[in-house]
Amino acid sequence: MVLTLENILLVGSFLLILSVFFSKSSKYGIPTVVLFLLVGMLAGADGIGKINFFDIHISKFIGTLALILILFSGGLDTRFSDIRSVLLPGALLSTLGVLVTAVATGLFIWSITHLSLLEGLLLGSIISSTDAASVFTIFRAKNTGLKGRIRPLLELESGSNDPMAYFLTIFFIFILKSESVSIGKLVLFFCKQFLLGIPFGILMGFAIVRILNRIHLNSDGLYSVILIALAVFTFAFSDFIGGNGYLSVYIAACIAGNREFVHKRSLTKHFDGQAWLMQVIMFLTLGLLVYPRQLIPVIPLGLILSFFIILVARPLAVFISLAFSKFNIRSKLFVSWVGLRGAVPVILSIYVLDAKLENGTFVFNLVFFISLLSVLIQGSTISWFASFLGLSVPVTLRKKTAIETEFITTIKPFRAELEIRNGSPFSNKSLVSLSLPKEVLISMVTRDDILFVPDGATTFQEGDHLTVMADSEEIMDKFRKMINPAT
Repeated sequence: MVLTLENILLVGSFLLILSVFFSKSSKYGIPTVVLFLLVGMLAGADGIGKINFFDIHISKFIGTLALILILFSGGLDTRFSDIRSVLLPGALLSTLGVLVTAVATGLFIWSITHLSLLEGLLLGSIISSTDAASVFTIFRAKNTGLKGRIRPLLELESGSNDPMAYFLTIFFIFILKSESVSIGKLVLFFCKQFLLGIPFGILMGFAIVRILNRIHLNSDGLYSVILIALAVFTFAFSDFIGGNGYLSVYIAACIAGNREFVHKRSLTKHFDGQAWLMQVIMFLTLGLLVYPRQLIPVIPLGLILSFFIILVARPLAVFISLAFSKFNIRSKLFVSWVGLRGAVPVILSIYVLDAKLENGTFVFNLVFFISLLSVLIQGSTISWFASFLGLSVPVTLRKKTAIETEFITTIKPFRAELEIRNGSPFSNKSLVSLSLPKEVLISMVTRDDILFVPDGATTFQEGDHLTVMADSEEIMDKFRKMINPAT
């Protein structure tokens, strides 16, 4: 089947629905991403769907957009309070760990294949990043948690190691495509990637919060539109000036996610849905892009490389990066096992195809097979391995009502009804601009006998009656004086 305007919506929606239904199988230990890939492969030219799809430019665009939204969603969910204790080891895993994996794998590929040293290092760079975040779907399905600081470490690594892998991949593509490359150009490329990408990400993080709090849109639905546009702009402009766009996106989202802005809760949930949608689309596209028959010749080499990465390169990177951390050997072994390859290596291999490098098709098929095997082997055994090492803990879960899901993390034990009086500093101020202490929650507002739940854009008026909850009576008394200091 050739995709046309007449059938693309029908086929696309059917594949999305099928993928979502199949994702329920993750509770049996089957990684969700594998099911998305398999649906795409079954629908492809070698599958039962016979869809002939091999457009490098469209695939690269979809993969780039998907990574932008997935990284931005991950950044919004990252809490500095959670990762503060693992910031240094997480940063080392995301940079030094990726570099060690790339170099070790690249040298091994060079020694056993027909590829040159630079091509081996390029291939090692492509498969150097991990997708640790995908394993948490299996943990949630089996009601399993992790002891200690392992979970925030893995979440930080999975959200922040893609930029380094992207930099190394582009770096070696740049060298292979250039007939003569000076050391000065390479140093300039490296400096621009990080010295422009990091500051611009920080700048956009604060800018996003300021824009959302000051724009005052007429429709609440437009806030998600402007936030998506700002996320894409962050990547595009950083890339335009020579910075690392993925790094800028993640940093900007982390900064915004740790500050208060209008409709923060709903926008964060919206981006979580966007991330899932883009993940499904991305894996479906990758599944359509591959020809299973072309994977057969790379199976022997793919098996050798997969086991080398799992048993040698990844553990070497983890033990070097965490050498001076407080993590014990069991934790390091588990972090090593969680280093499964995901969609990012396959997307980066599309960059090789787009650059029209020699052996590009071979690299793409090899990376696809390694990523698929990694997710199958490591992803399906991750819960068992955690239990084997004594690192898993049971998590009691129950279904929550919509109200519980929204407010369970913000309920306070002390409650009071307070009025905004004449001369109050709260008068004509929006909730988000007041920077309320975390120990206080304004749950309801009564205005002209109308009761409503405030959000960040709510502007208080004189005469409003606030239903306030606080952690203690002392905090409530202080807040009472904040609202009406004259009384």
